[in-house]
Amino acid sequence: MKTAYQKCIEACQKCLVDCQNCLVEMAGMKSMNDCPKCCVECIDACLVSIKMMAADSEYAAEYCKLCAEICDWCAEQCSQHDHEHCQKCAESCRKCAEECRQMAA
Repeated sequence: MKTAYQKCIEACQKCLVDCQNCLVEMAGMKSMNDCPKCCVECIDACLVSIKMMAADSEYAAEYCKLCAEICDWCAEQCSQHDHEHCQKCAESCRKCAEECRQMAA
């Protein structure tokens, strides 16, 4: 695996975990927006991006570009909630989006 992927993989892993936690914490709670739906999509995007980078796929950059877009959306949605888990999720999503954009550049 390329070491150039390491920071992005770590950001995706953290985002995946924080989105999963947000999803669990939001279970049964009402939401005025797409949280926790966005967390489901963000988890999948991060997981696929990690797999593509680990495989040194020629499409890793494109997956990471899409992952960044999904993370931006999730950060926007979760940041609108005052819950600590939502704020933590939004922060991880922003960091992941930043790393994915750098990887895709």
